[in-house]
Amino acid sequence: MSDVQAIEKLVTKYNALKQEIAKVIIGQETVVDEVLIAIFSGGHALLVGVPGLAKTLLVNTVAQALGLDFKRIQFTPDLMPSDILGSEILDDKRQFKFIKGPLFANIILADEINRTPPKTQAALLEAMQERSVTIAGNHFDLDLPFFVLATQNPIEQEGTYPLPEAQLDRFMFSIYLDYPSFEEEVQVVKSSTGAQEATVNALFTAQEILDFQQLIRRIPVADNVVEYAVRLVSKTRPNTTDAPQIINDYIDWGAGPRASQNLILAAKTHAAFNGKFSPDIEDVKAVSNGILRHRMVRNYKAEAERLSIEKIIETLQ
Repeated sequence: MSDVQAIEKLVTKYNALKQEIAKVIIGQETVVDEVLIAIFSGGHALLVGVPGLAKTLLVNTVAQALGLDFKRIQFTPDLMPSDILGSEILDDKRQFKFIKGPLFANIILADEINRTPPKTQAALLEAMQERSVTIAGNHFDLDLPFFVLATQNPIEQEGTYPLPEAQLDRFMFSIYLDYPSFEEEVQVVKSSTGAQEATVNALFTAQEILDFQQLIRRIPVADNVVEYAVRLVSKTRPNTTDAPQIINDYIDWGAGPRASQNLILAAKTHAAFNGKFSPDIEDVKAVSNGILRHRMVRNYKAEAERLSIEKIIETLQ
């Protein structure tokens, strides 16, 4: 099968996947799109939203529709690295045997990641970067494809350990979930309080997802699109030659080179989902919010004037 035929197949399967997810998840189209772009780009995503917006249900539904193994880890202040990675125990023959932790799955839902101490966060983030873990000197590869979809509650900050900027940078996307519209909420209530339960069919195999990830990496990108993405990222860095006045005034810290890489990868996936054989500048713009918002640090002045990070990103495009 040629790459052109493979992209056409991906578009068909992507549309079917969206319909399958829509059986359970009502609305939240942008959120679903960004989660799927992260997955097919081989990246991880951070879901930020108040309780009750179906973050867990969304991740579970996506995992079912993709036909992948799914594990949920509830992060708490007393969670230890061994609780997620696994540990060695002494068996009947007095030999050490490794018992795998919940991290050994394709899709990991790290629920309320900011509720656990940095030591456990670091263990998860190492696995995200290396796709492997080291326990008691032994190296274990994780099952591929491997994605971490972490959730964070933006309201309650008491007893939390906010992710440092360097660790936030490991997430390809930061996805904000908002309240549903009135019509959507009516549908949610009707569908979730009745007797009927929607069944979600698995449309992919793990190998198919890995093949599509490789296909997306092979998609060619014009030089002007790469230059646009790099210029967009360099504009976010205050007190540099490219930085506009709004960045110097309102931003303490800008995005690093990983943002440029992720912009291009996500733009390729966005283009492929829309049946294009190469991304253009519009594809880069379409994914820029989710990729840049957690990599830019607003200063006190921006917070005092209630200037959102999305508004700042908009002025850069």
